[in-house]
Amino acid sequence: MITAHEITLRGRRIAVFAGGAGRDLVFLHGAGGITADDPLLTRLAGHYRVHAPLLPGFGASEDAPELRDMLDVTLHGFDVIDALGLARPLLVGHSLGGMIAAEMAAIAPREVEALALIAPAGLWLPDHPIPDIFAALPHQLPALLFHDVALGEKLLTGGLNLEDPQFLIDFLVRNARQLGMAGKLLFPIPDRGLGDRLYRIRAETLLIWGESDRMIPPVYAEAFAAGLTGVAALHRTLIPEAGHLIGAERPDSVVAALRAAGF
Repeated sequence: MITAHEITLRGRRIAVFAGGAGRDLVFLHGAGGITADDPLLTRLAGHYRVHAPLLPGFGASEDAPELRDMLDVTLHGFDVIDALGLARPLLVGHSLGGMIAAEMAAIAPREVEALALIAPAGLWLPDHPIPDIFAALPHQLPALLFHDVALGEKLLTGGLNLEDPQFLIDFLVRNARQLGMAGKLLFPIPDRGLGDRLYRIRAETLLIWGESDRMIPPVYAEAFAAGLTGVAALHRTLIPEAGHLIGAERPDSVVAALRAAGF
């Protein structure tokens, strides 16, 4: 069972979802945020002690205007781990969270011994530009984020009508808050120099990608792999019939990939 609690950092409230038993695993979410009933968190909690902090500006986590750039957010990640009382947990990040996790492993390579990156952001290939999620409207997101577009519509809307004006208003208000934080790292492109730092990562690393990812296509897996020249071991998994939100479409496959890598 996943439950919510809070920690305080620099006088600001940070929400954390936690549950399960076993090896400590810190999960860093993507730009869409995360909820306590997320299917991947539930599956992970069957094998690990899961800690999923919400970035400032997401859910019950208070805004943190002092986090201005990638370095600030990276150090914030370590502050959260310290506040949770964890020592070198398995670090797992999806999309934006994967970008942050990779930066953490590059900035402090001796503090991260196992790293799993699920379709991480952070690189930019001019021949394969990443769509501008900040300009996307609700009806455009399912095709960008899911292999199964009908399932995506259902999951993203909770069964509500995409054309309902109130749904659109609520969507825009929520996105304005969440993407205000994410925009510091992803807008206009998610290139903050991570590619030049990947060589510093020493942790055993697992790359997980959805075969049908149209947001950050699988060609980026090859770019990440090419940069991870110093890792203790590199594992790669391409999951069929999965888009960018692999954890929503194929949570069991993500957990299976972690277990197969020995994490």
